[in-house]
Amino acid sequence: MKSEKQIEVNFIQILQDLKYTYREDIRDKVSLEVNFREHFERLNRVKLSDSEFARLRDSIITADVFVAAKTLREINTFKRDDGIPLQYTLVNIKDWCKNEFEVIKQLRINTDNSNHRYDVIILINGVPIVQIELKAQQITPKKAMEQIVDYKNDQGNGYTNSLLCFMQLFIVSNETNTYYFANNHKEHFCFNADERFLPIYEFADEKNKKITNLYDFADRFLLKCTLGQLISRYMVLVVSEQKLMIMRPYQIYAVKAIMDCIEQNRGNGYIWHTTGSGKTLTSFKTSTLLKDNPEIEKCLFVVDRKDLDRQTRLEFNKFQEGCVEENTNTESLVMRLTSDDYKDKVIVTTIQKLGLALDEDSRRNQEKKKKGELTFKERLEKLRDKRLAIIFDECHRSQFGDNHDAIKTFFPKAQLFGFTGTPIFEENSTYKKIDGTVGSYKTTKDVFQQELHAYTITNAIDDGNVLRFHIDYFKPEDDKQAVKVSTSSKEYKQAVVEAILSKHDAATYNRRYNTLFATSSINDAIEYFELFKIMQEELKNSGNEKFNPLNIACVFSPPAESNKDVKQLQEDLVQEKADNEQEPDKKKAALKAIINDYNTQFDTNHNINEFDLYYQDVQKRIKDQQFTNADYPHKNKIDITIIVDMLLTGFDSKYLNTLYVNKNLKQHGLIQAFSRTNRVLNPTKPYGNIIDFRGLENEVDDAIKLFSGTESSEKVKEIWLVDPAPAMVKKLDKAVAELEKFMVSHGLECRSEEVSNLKGDTARAEFIDKFKDIQRLKTQLDQYTDIEEDQTAIIEKMMPEDNLRAFRGAYIETAQRLKAQQGKDIAGKAPEIEQIDFEFVLFSSTIIDYDYIMSLISKYTNPDIPKKEKMTKKELIDLISSTSNLMDEREDIEEYINTLEADKGLDEKSIREGYQKFKAEKSAKELNAFAKKHDIEPSSLQAFVDKIMERMIFDGEKLSDLLEPLGLGWRDRTKKELELMDDLIPLLKKQANGREIVGLKAYE
Repeated sequence: MKSEKQIEVNFIQILQDLKYTYREDIRDKVSLEVNFREHFERLNRVKLSDSEFARLRDSIITADVFVAAKTLREINTFKRDDGIPLQYTLVNIKDWCKNEFEVIKQLRINTDNSNHRYDVIILINGVPIVQIELKAQQITPKKAMEQIVDYKNDQGNGYTNSLLCFMQLFIVSNETNTYYFANNHKEHFCFNADERFLPIYEFADEKNKKITNLYDFADRFLLKCTLGQLISRYMVLVVSEQKLMIMRPYQIYAVKAIMDCIEQNRGNGYIWHTTGSGKTLTSFKTSTLLKDNPEIEKCLFVVDRKDLDRQTRLEFNKFQEGCVEENTNTESLVMRLTSDDYKDKVIVTTIQKLGLALDEDSRRNQEKKKKGELTFKERLEKLRDKRLAIIFDECHRSQFGDNHDAIKTFFPKAQLFGFTGTPIFEENSTYKKIDGTVGSYKTTKDVFQQELHAYTITNAIDDGNVLRFHIDYFKPEDDKQAVKVSTSSKEYKQAVVEAILSKHDAATYNRRYNTLFATSSINDAIEYFELFKIMQEELKNSGNEKFNPLNIACVFSPPAESNKDVKQLQEDLVQEKADNEQEPDKKKAALKAIINDYNTQFDTNHNINEFDLYYQDVQKRIKDQQFTNADYPHKNKIDITIIVDMLLTGFDSKYLNTLYVNKNLKQHGLIQAFSRTNRVLNPTKPYGNIIDFRGLENEVDDAIKLFSGTESSEKVKEIWLVDPAPAMVKKLDKAVAELEKFMVSHGLECRSEEVSNLKGDTARAEFIDKFKDIQRLKTQLDQYTDIEEDQTAIIEKMMPEDNLRAFRGAYIETAQRLKAQQGKDIAGKAPEIEQIDFEFVLFSSTIIDYDYIMSLISKYTNPDIPKKEKMTKKELIDLISSTSNLMDEREDIEEYINTLEADKGLDEKSIREGYQKFKAEKSAKELNAFAKKHDIEPSSLQAFVDKIMERMIFDGEKLSDLLEPLGLGWRDRTKKELELMDDLIPLLKKQANGREIVGLKAYE
């Protein structure tokens, strides 16, 4: 195994071979600044006085990552000693390849609050741009990520008070596995509560083959000109969120392919990038680069629905404020198309608006003719011979019609580019054009000539950028609650609703996620909405205390009548448009009633005349599912949204994990719909759930075959779909057997209470990995909606729920102990500890939260509730120990339970108040005991702790005030001070109750 030092030496040699200058002399803050000054003066052809350089340095160093990133990329102004302004750049921003590239190692940045050492840093013109943190081969690169996060969280770190504030990119590697990610503010840049560090990238070539070896990565990724282009062209500063984004490899290749096609004037082309792969960012970056291309007159980004027009415009403006304006109507579109203003060079519009402008027979053009005014088409004549770049979003269906042909005919010099996650091939084309006696299909390739780059759903699943699918083919004839009937019958629909009500909690992991229910018509959507109301009310009145009603919403477009916005919205909603032509008054009345129910449920005030606002609110609630019930009550959330066509394309939410399908889908429509569920979040969302009520198994197989790319369909099926339940049960059985074998090998029975008898950290680390495998498989199986009763019995037998809960408690206790050791230099610590990914989120519960525990404790004390209907003290404590939600309060809750009498009869309010009082008294006792042990005035200690808890920052200055009466100073490192800090750090963590205290790790 190579050591970290060996890997570092080899890596720096690679960079030297790539013509980087190795600066062994730069090892500290002073030498870093001296080098930067030399580069700055040379680049800007200026000689600064010492006072001028000090002021310049202080003016550009900032704790704001976003501000630093802008300063790096812009021309800036600095006032010299004589008052004359100096315009300067930090690097050559016109041609990043012409900058000077240097590499340094083991830089130390020492401050009062931190003592950090950085493995390897790449300097561009003396500015630290890329940090590479290396680990030995046996250590996972994730530990390097955690180290960077820890550094950034330390108060006074180098990223906030030195030239390191300009860091743009981090690379981590153990030689075998290499990842990279953009720098950001702490809130965008951390291992969050869901344990997903976002976003991390692996490099790949144009064919999507991963390049993970550090030296191969360097040869491709760290070529000086490649790195310069990456930083200058393929990073995006997201204005609305004040954060940095770096494009994924396939996004960069797509942009390059389009730009090359334009520069070489090679006609049209399309990009096949799967749904969920970040198409909007790719198209935004393409349009911004085209904006600066003088040969291109206009860049149009064309969508096929009004809601996608709004969504795309908002996304573009999120990346760059004000980069595109709203086109409220065709008139405003034409005005912007004919404008010479630079801000009007990139335009987002719908294909319908553009088509209307070019249609001589449209109502608006006819009106203008009558008035003797120039028509839209006549005004656009000035663009006819100009070079335009027109990018079509989701280039299937609506781009194949008359509007598309009109655009091609009117703008003969335009180059057309399409983005699609589901191309139209001959197999899934339904557009037949008759040319004499020859019939021909119209495919994506027919329209856009050539495929420029492909990143299929197979690639994305394989990379972990989207999830696989679990499909439950529901067969009513085999279900005890259903009968063989027509899908349009009431009996069938009741069976479907019953099935959804019975499966929903499992499918959504106890309502952690939400769902869409796709129906085949507006009438069906209305009927299902009413059925849910009726059947839930019946269950509620049946005396079933466990039944908790689902929040049901329903959304479909209203009859368009003369509303042009609704007409435009319906252009790509084929079924809804047709449905609304039949009995429009009936559908309008039903939608009004549905919106009124929604207003009652969610305390809103929507109406059908402003349908778009209602539609936006529904989308927002689906996306807002991420809040815990404590922060965002369940009553504000939508559990199921009943739809027809809406939301099945172009809508993304990480918190939507299930699609109930009760409409016939096939080919690209099926893939688009299924892909609503497969956005990646964390280990508690292992796959997208599809519950199919239409028997679409053959259609699924056909779609997989069609959109699999170059792989064989059987191999792709393994990639796309999760294992069936029996196979997963076997995996769980094997994992349980492995745990039993491991415990026996240590002379212990496979019981949770024996885990504490494991000797040494190596054995404890092995237990963590083995039981985590069991929990991961159990989490996945818990979300299977097609497990048979015999399989459920097998699972319960191999690991009974009580045993599983007890082992979870043992896992959490052991994991907390080992996690506290990670990153610390502890004698005798097992190296395996550094390798552990604890994944506490796997052990969190949406059910066992604070409110639930308080209600259980109340039942425990209530003498009127029979013993068999409430938990014992031990069962309560085991339950609390089994979930990571309450890790930080577990000890306090357990101690509080031990103070209660089983039959005292306290209501929930009294339990809550009693617990808060208990915690306050316990906290006061702990502070007083600490003060007494270390001879500190209790009031001074309390004031010190209160100040830290108020700001959640460990303040060295305040600590000095506390230590001064004891004859100690901040960082004296005397034995007495170290003993005091050994007690103080856990005390502060306890007081913080799970919240992070910034700067505390620096002292640890």
